[in-house]
Amino acid sequence: MASLGIEGAAAGEDGAGGSSSKFSDADSRDCILEPLSLPESPGGITTLEGSPSVPCIFCEEHFPVAEQDKLLKHMIIEHKIVIADVKLVADFRRYVLYWRKRFTEQPITDFCSVIRTNSKAPFEEQDNYFLLCDVLPEDRVLREELQKQRLKEILEQQQHERYDTSFHGVCMFCSEEFTGNRAVLLNHMAREHAFNIGLPDNIVHCNEFLEILQNKLDNLQCLYCEKFFRDKNTLKDHMRKKQHRRINAKNKEYDRFYVINYLELGKSWEEVQLEDDQELLDHQEDDWSDWEEHPVCAICLFCEKQADTTEKLHIHMEEAHEFDLLKIKSELGLHFYQQVKLVNFIRREVHQCRCYGCHLKFTSKAELRNHMEKTKHISMLPDRTTWDQPQYYFPTYENDTLLCVLSDSEGDLSAEGLKEDDIPIISEDVSNLQALKQSSVLNQLLQGKGSKSQRKL
Repeated sequence: MASLGIEGAAAGEDGAGGSSSKFSDADSRDCILEPLSLPESPGGITTLEGSPSVPCIFCEEHFPVAEQDKLLKHMIIEHKIVIADVKLVADFRRYVLYWRKRFTEQPITDFCSVIRTNSKAPFEEQDNYFLLCDVLPEDRVLREELQKQRLKEILEQQQHERYDTSFHGVCMFCSEEFTGNRAVLLNHMAREHAFNIGLPDNIVHCNEFLEILQNKLDNLQCLYCEKFFRDKNTLKDHMRKKQHRRINAKNKEYDRFYVINYLELGKSWEEVQLEDDQELLDHQEDDWSDWEEHPVCAICLFCEKQADTTEKLHIHMEEAHEFDLLKIKSELGLHFYQQVKLVNFIRREVHQCRCYGCHLKFTSKAELRNHMEKTKHISMLPDRTTWDQPQYYFPTYENDTLLCVLSDSEGDLSAEGLKEDDIPIISEDVSNLQALKQSSVLNQLLQGKGSKSQRKL
């Protein structure tokens, strides 16, 4: 990443007419800083008035802790030094103070890699930038020590909050007040409102965390998708119906409130959690006890109407298009696989803008739908032999949820209810992929095809 920042600086030099010593404001804004992705203040601690400032490594310029990006900009432009992976520095102020002292003791080239820009240009237009990164053992040790110190401070803060009994907070959903320990409020929201931000012992700076979440709700912003709404009732309905009573785990703003983010240098909570989950998977048998069924979102066969239950979808197709799939299933005695083929057949005909009642083609689905509704061709299914074909075992749309919610009648899969050419398709066992590769029927067919090809040659 740092090298990209250097190239950005080089591009700024070329755009400025080849001047290597001076940069215009536009160059510094557009070319130098953007690729560096300068982060917020380390640890996410809000800087209070009167907090200590951070000095430049080389000169007497000072910047507030909250304006770290301005200091980085100053050091790049004025002193041509780039700090790699600055977002991984646990305590930026202590880091800068350490190197400020070290650079007075030894030359910068003893610590930094030198990167020459505009290397193909004349010598007077070339320039050197200095990269300070953890490839240098001393820098790596410094970063690790700062990480340990920050972790120690966070654990002390978390321990204080764990036993603090002076907490006072209000539930964000029912306005009930809680005093004593923060865990009482967090457990209440998880139990009564299904809003779980994590175990109380895993959270630090809890008061600030709750205040940020409350401010978002006061500003009519969903905590999960982070969209804004026109009033509080609309927001409540949205979060309830969409199951958005949770925080957005991808929002980096919340990282500083979870102790897990302070445990390992350079790793986010997702990476640490992924490692833990992988260890569990390696030593745990399949367990489906925590399976949760999500509501369906099936689409009408003839228009773009979506429904979150099959009952609603059947009612819509019957009322809007006079197509009763349940009645057709009953009258024709369709078992599950025949329903699949019928749905896939209709999907394909509608996709191709072709009426299956009279075989006319149209230029759009809207024209087709108007035609079929006016002529009553929607209910005029063709002869069974037209759609009851093996080719319609394969879905027209890969994500067709309707196929997943078709129901069997009693005896659908009995031997009497199936034709000889309507044997249910059962997939091969994929639990052991290596064994499947050796014994799969498809593998045998491919081998036979290969030997035939060799004979032809």
